[in-house]
Amino acid sequence: MKKFLIGGALAAVSAAVFAQYPTRPVTIIVPFTAGGPTDKVARDLAEALRKPLGGTIIIENVGGAGGTLGAAKVAKAAPDGYTLLLHHIGMATSPALYRSLPYKTMEDFEYLGLVNEVPMTLIGRPTLPANNYAELVKWLESNKGKVNLANAGLGAASHLCGLLLQSTMKSDMTTVPYKGTAPAMNDILGGQVDIMCDQTTNTSGQIEAGKVKAFAVTTTQRLTTPALSKLPTLDESGLKGFNVTIWHGLYAPKGTPAAVLEKVNASLRTALKDADFVKRQEALGAVVVTDSRVGSAEHKKFVQAEIDKWTPVIKAAGQYAD
Repeated sequence: MKKFLIGGALAAVSAAVFAQYPTRPVTIIVPFTAGGPTDKVARDLAEALRKPLGGTIIIENVGGAGGTLGAAKVAKAAPDGYTLLLHHIGMATSPALYRSLPYKTMEDFEYLGLVNEVPMTLIGRPTLPANNYAELVKWLESNKGKVNLANAGLGAASHLCGLLLQSTMKSDMTTVPYKGTAPAMNDILGGQVDIMCDQTTNTSGQIEAGKVKAFAVTTTQRLTTPALSKLPTLDESGLKGFNVTIWHGLYAPKGTPAAVLEKVNASLRTALKDADFVKRQEALGAVVVTDSRVGSAEHKKFVQAEIDKWTPVIKAAGQYAD
C-alpha cells in the first residue's frame, strides 16, 4: 500500500512541476548554421513564443550532415520540454537521403505543429529563349541531353524540387550541384546554367528585378505577392498535382509530458497569430500555417505523407547523402 501511496504522490508532484513549465530557459535546436533561412524562422518564432510560453527561449545552432546531427541531439535529449527542434522539409527527406539515420523520424519525436511553408519558383537564365512555361517545355524537348539544372547541393530545397520536376516531367537533365544557393544563382544570372527550382526567399528579388526568367510557382494555388502574382502554377500548367513547399515544424523528444506538449502547442498557436511574426514571415516569402496541421496529429500525418512522396523520388534518383 505504501508503494502505491508513494508512487501516487510522486506522480502528483511531477504533474505539478510540469504544470508550472517552463521554470528555466527553453532551447530550440536549429540543425543548420546561424544566418540561414531556418535559423531566421527559428529566431522570429522564438520572439513570438516568449510571451505566450512565459519564459526565456535560447536558439542553439547544431549544423552538419544535412540537419541530422541537430535532429539526433533532440531525439536523445531529456523529454522534459526544455529542448525542442525547429526543422524543415529535411525531416521528411532525410529517411531516404541517409541510408543510416541516428533516429527514427516517426517514432523518436513528439510533433508540436507546423509553422510555415515557403513556396518555390521555376526560373531560368535571362538569355533562355523561352518566355513562359509552354515555351520552356518546347525548348526542353528540343534540347534533350543539353539542359543544365542547377541546385544548391545534395538535399537542398532546390535539389529536391529539381528531382521531383524531372520525375514528373519525365525529363532527364544534367544536374549541376553547387555549394549553396548564392553560387548557383550567380551562374543562373551569368548564363552558365539553364534553369533552377528554388525558394521564393532566394528568387523573388531576382524575378522582380527582371534578372531571371520566371516560369511558374510550385504551389497548387497562385501566390499573391506582387512580384509573383502573375506566375501560373505548375499544376495548372500541366504537371497535375505538383506541389512543393519548404515547410518548418516544431518537435520535442518522444516521451515529453502531455502537459508540456499542450502548453507548447497552445503557445505556438498564439505565436502564429502574432502580427509581427506574420509580417516577418511574409517578408521572407513564407506563408504562416493556420490550418489543422498546427495540431500534433495532423502535423505528424503531414510529415508521413511527405516521406511517402519524397522517398520513391530520391531512391529512383539513387542520390544519397551518406
